[in-house]
Amino acid sequence: MTVYPFTIHLGPLELTGYGLMMMVALLMAGWAIQLDLRARALDEDYAADIIIAGVIGGLVGAKLWYVFLTGKPETLIQRAGFVWYGGFLGATAGILLNGWRRRVPSRFTAEICAAPLALGYALGRVGCFLVNDDYGIPTGLPWGMKFPNGLPPTTVGNLQGMSVHFPAMTDPNTLVAVHPTEIYETIAMLFVFWWLWRRRDHGHATGWLFACYLVLGGMERFLVEFVRAKDDRVLGPFSLAQAMSVVLMLVGGFLILKWREPAGPQPLPESLRPKQVPIRSSA
Repeated sequence: MTVYPFTIHLGPLELTGYGLMMMVALLMAGWAIQLDLRARALDEDYAADIIIAGVIGGLVGAKLWYVFLTGKPETLIQRAGFVWYGGFLGATAGILLNGWRRRVPSRFTAEICAAPLALGYALGRVGCFLVNDDYGIPTGLPWGMKFPNGLPPTTVGNLQGMSVHFPAMTDPNTLVAVHPTEIYETIAMLFVFWWLWRRRDHGHATGWLFACYLVLGGMERFLVEFVRAKDDRVLGPFSLAQAMSVVLMLVGGFLILKWREPAGPQPLPESLRPKQVPIRSSA
């Protein structure tokens, strides 16, 4: 199967599939947070605060992480060059700082962001697929896909630059089918979202759900990296993203054990309770 990038032209403007799906991912994640806040009878505007803080922190973190990996500071002002784990750390910092500003406990903010974060990640990977980026290594499976206009195209020469080996004398311009790892990640993280969303009333200590996300999200990324076409293998077949995934799984596992005991009804943040409007007497 041959797949080409999805682009919408609106006069002089060009909207890519990645940009479109990032908007969808943010809106859907924000909507999920809003539904959770509504169910808890808390201020739903906090959902918008979280999304705005996450976008700003995520963009800064993703760019800085990319510069750290490539050593190219000029990419700070370029359109391309974003790394998920840098965005995750930056968004986490931005969201927690915003929560501190609104006097919301960090663990509560993390709790309500766990499932929506998985949903946003899943939809964001659809955007990667639509621009033919972040694909996998060559495969002969029926669902293998060729990306002739990918970022970069799935040619032998480009894949060789990502530590993929081919027989000697293979034409570097040959287009090959690869694993659509973007779709693998979307399916896996939609399942993680479903599992987390159904356990919002888990009865453990606040933050337990986010700890579960760290383990499940880290595990998903660790496994998919084995079939990703990557140029950052740091220890044999293992990539830098896998090293980060192991760290997240260890942290998440520790927090699951720490917060596993049933905690009973948890107090909700007073700062998020809707303010009562005084009723004026007409007398």
